[in-house]
Amino acid sequence: MAKHGKKYLEVKEKIKPEENYTPEEAIKLVKETSFTKFDATVEVHLRMGLDPRKADQQLRDTCIMPNGLGKTVRVLVFAQGEAASAAKKAGADIVADDDEWIKKIQDGYTDFDVAISTPDMMGKAGKLGRVLGPRNLMPNPKAGTVVQEDDLPRAIEEAKAGRVEFRLDKTANVHVPIGKVSFSEEMLKENFAALMSAIKKARPAAAKGGYVRKVTLTSTMGPGIKVDPYQALNLEVN
Repeated sequence: MAKHGKKYLEVKEKIKPEENYTPEEAIKLVKETSFTKFDATVEVHLRMGLDPRKADQQLRDTCIMPNGLGKTVRVLVFAQGEAASAAKKAGADIVADDDEWIKKIQDGYTDFDVAISTPDMMGKAGKLGRVLGPRNLMPNPKAGTVVQEDDLPRAIEEAKAGRVEFRLDKTANVHVPIGKVSFSEEMLKENFAALMSAIKKARPAAAKGGYVRKVTLTSTMGPGIKVDPYQALNLEVN
């Protein structure tokens, strides 16, 4: 077991380990128990009642955070010709339109947060799976990151505004950032509600029994705070 520092142990005492808090209480606590000198990220960790080995129980979708994520999102677009010009005009930070860029990424360049591709460039982008896959940066139609030229401005705008992708991992968990500790409680609540609404809508038809088993809210390096799963799934913003 990892040893925790004095500050972590101090703030952990504010949390009752067996209690399932309301979303509002958990958000208040996550702000109170964050002790880093930097503006920590607030994350939601979900334990799902899904079997990741079964194709019909996969969970993968996107959610737009109403209040963004509190960081500048760098967007790379794989496009060529007129689509490359459209991507630049729409505010893409990097346009990978030639083999030089492909080689640069192949060699390990990943100084971007979101990768979007036009369908005709997926042949080249697909070869970068070894670099992009583990970092969750591979463009994918299900995640809304493989789009036609006409859709590039919308996809780039959404990515910069705080669209996040969520997916079930091999251990049946989902991990999603919902903002920063510096956000107001209301802003975090709105983002949390947007995420849980998207999780609910994306429920696979083959899911049986309890869909969301456990919900935990944490800040970077901070302790986990358990949230009542039913209240989290039905969280509404006034």
